[in-house]
Parts: sequence; structure tokens; C-alpha cells
Amino acid sequence: MQNNTWIDRSLKAVWHPCTQMKRHETFPLIPIAKGEGAWLYDFEGNRYLDSVSSWWVNLFGHGHPHIKTRIKAQLDQLEHVMLAGFTHAPVIELSERLSARTGGTLGHAFYGSDGASATEIALKMSFHYWRNTGKPEKTGFIHLSDSYHGETIGSLSVTDVAIFKDTYAALVKPSAEVPSPDTRKAGVHENADMQAAKAAAALEAHLAAHHATTAALIVEPLVQGAAGMAMYSPQYLRRARELCDQYQVHLICDEIAVGFGRTGSFFACEQAGIWPDLICLSKGITGGFLPLSVVMCTDSVYQAFYHDEVTKGFLHSHSYTGNPLACSAALATLDLFDQDDVLARNRATADHINTLAAALKALPYVRDFRQAGTTGAGMIWAFEVEDAPIGFAQQLFAAGLKRELLLRPMGNTVYWMPPYCLSHEEAGHLVSATFHALQDVMGQACGVISGIT
Repeated sequence: MQNNTWIDRSLKAVWHPCTQMKRHETFPLIPIAKGEGAWLYDFEGNRYLDSVSSWWVNLFGHGHPHIKTRIKAQLDQLEHVMLAGFTHAPVIELSERLSARTGGTLGHAFYGSDGASATEIALKMSFHYWRNTGKPEKTGFIHLSDSYHGETIGSLSVTDVAIFKDTYAALVKPSAEVPSPDTRKAGVHENADMQAAKAAAALEAHLAAHHATTAALIVEPLVQGAAGMAMYSPQYLRRARELCDQYQVHLICDEIAVGFGRTGSFFACEQAGIWPDLICLSKGITGGFLPLSVVMCTDSVYQAFYHDEVTKGFLHSHSYTGNPLACSAALATLDLFDQDDVLARNRATADHINTLAAALKALPYVRDFRQAGTTGAGMIWAFEVEDAPIGFAQQLFAAGLKRELLLRPMGNTVYWMPPYCLSHEEAGHLVSATFHALQDVMGQACGVISGIT
């Protein structure tokens, strides 16, 4: 069956996410037949390097054999059982292994299905904790400007992306907003640490005035994804942890997008030397194979719900909570981290990409080229395109496809969040195809620049 047939059928039957469907009257969908490693293939054999890991989930590329093997083995044992009143081996092992990754600091795991669910769970846990511990007035939440934590009603309350939030504002409980430590917002003579310190000072002022009614601060550690991959100094997290302790406010780290090595450490908050009270995980947790999310918390949080009264228990559930197949995929993902030095390999890949990207950074319209984290092993890059034309994001997406590359810009921000399986040749294609796609859209003469072919 050809691409056009699949496109027609999809447009009639499928309502696609984050999409104005009318645009597909003139801008065709891309029907994908299969994925292998870093590549996606359509029904006519065209291929596209998946530079965004299919919305940031396929850590080790498509179709990784070890993850498939563990899922297949679990299929022969148990496909699903409700987690209320029952338990099973994969969810126990996964909870223990994730806890071990925090040195036991976050020793209790509560499961959901997706990132927004994890945010909802964490917010409800914090809110209910304060009620259970005799401080029911602590009901407010703080988020950073330009934050994104999901698109359900609760998660929208701590999200600051207008296109997602404004339409549904009447449904959303207001929360407090404090300045982002986004390094791009630093003054002319300020560095990343100075911008972090300014933002932390604003947080301190807010907490000093409102801590009595504040339940938690929620942050995306080191990288604010939907803000255009806004990156910031770990110093902000260190200071936020100190302030939350001082003012008795929970710190929630949303590592849905930045966990599992994306910033160069297994958890992003490790680079600040801190642990939150609650951490939200999803996306890469199953290597892109199955939906799963988890909120991990400290023993202090957990004990506040351990009681004879049912109403003091945590009142939240999902039909597929802790699904054995999804947990098996997550265990396989952890296996890959345990059996291979993933972060060291990522550092080598990142070094290669950074070397190749020198010519791209030299383009006159490229600004603030940056890489996530402080370790050199971060696998997120981003930059802004100055004086980008109207419709730039869609134009670059289309230009990338013509050069066998999937790019998904956010406004004038171009980013890469590739799978960890990139070969040096594929890394070269990532940089080269981006370079030439930019030239196609920006109308510059390509010329011959060292390192780009």
C-alpha cells in the first residue's frame, strides 16, 4: 500500500495530537511503516533520521533487540494484573532498581501511564501530604516561567506555555510563577550562574512571603523542554533545594524528558548534587516501546499516607498502573545502562557532533548553540535562528524530510534529541542535513565549509 492511501485513511479516521488538522490539506502526513535503529521508513522506502527520538522517548533507537526480547518473554508469563491488592515481579524489580539509582533516597514508586499523569500524581501527593500532616492551608504550587509539565487540567496549572494553557484557562487552578533561570535571559555581563542566582533570589522572595500556603515547587531540571530547550546552571537546583528545606515546601523534579541520561547523568538533578522530595519519570523509561510513568518519593512523603484511615491513603489509580509488559520494557532499558557504559558512549558521540557542528554554529543567523548539562555527555542540543521567516518551523521540517532527516523545531528554536545508538556516520548526517536544510530555508549560498559535506 502506498503512502497516499495511508494518508487518506488517517486523515479520515485519526485526530492527531498538537496538530491543526486543516494544515494537512496541503502538508501531507508521513505514514511510517517501520523503525530500525535511528531511522524511520515510510511505505515507499524513504527513510528519515529520527533526530527527536519520536517525541524524546526512543532512547536506544527503534526496535532494540534486548527490549523486544524482555517484552516477548513477559508476554508468556503475565500481560496485566491490577496493582490494587496484587503485585508482580517486574514492578517490584523495577521499583527496587530505580530506588537504587537514587541511593535509596527515593524509595517508593507510584506508577501511571504518561508524563502528564506523573505530574498529576506528584501534585496530588504533595497537596494530600500537607493535609495529612496538619497543614491543609498549604495548597499552592510554584512553577517557573516558560515551564511545561503536561496538558491535563492539573498539569496545565503549572505549565506556562500559552498555546497549551490559554484556551482552557477557565478550567485551570491558578498557581504562582517565578522567573526561569534560563541562561538565554542573562544580561550582557552575566553568566549562567549569575542568571541562576537572580532567579533563585526571586524564588526566595516568593517563598518568604507565601511559604505558609505553598505545597511545592515543580521544576524541569537543567532543561525546560517546551520553552525551546531553555538550559540553565545546576546552581539553581542547589539553591532551590536549600530554600524548599528552609521554608518547608516540597521540591518536585519533573525529569520526564531529561531523565535517563539526556543531560549527561542518569538523573539531571544529580549534576546539582541534590535529590527532590518527588521525581517524575516517563518518556525514555521504556525506551519508547510502551507507555509508562512513575513518581518516586522519599520515605517522609510515603509515611504521611501510611495510616489506618482509608481517606489518608493516596487516592489515585490507573487501570494499567504498573503494567507488567511496560515494566519489563523499563527493566530492559535499565539493563542497557547497567551492561554498557551508555554515558561514556554518549560523551564520545557528543564530542563528535560538537566538532562537526562548528560550521553550523558559524552560520550568521545561528544564535546560542548549546548542549544540555555540565558533563559533556548531554544528548540535547539547541539553537535559535535569527530573522527566521514566517512559518519557519514547518518549512525547516519539510526541508529536513527532503534530506532524510526528521526535525521538529519549536518556533525559531531548532533542537536535536537523537537516540543514543547514533553511529559517527549517522551523527554526521544529522549535522550535515540540518546545515543544508537551514540553508534551503534561509536562502543562503551554501559554499564549501570545512566539516560539512
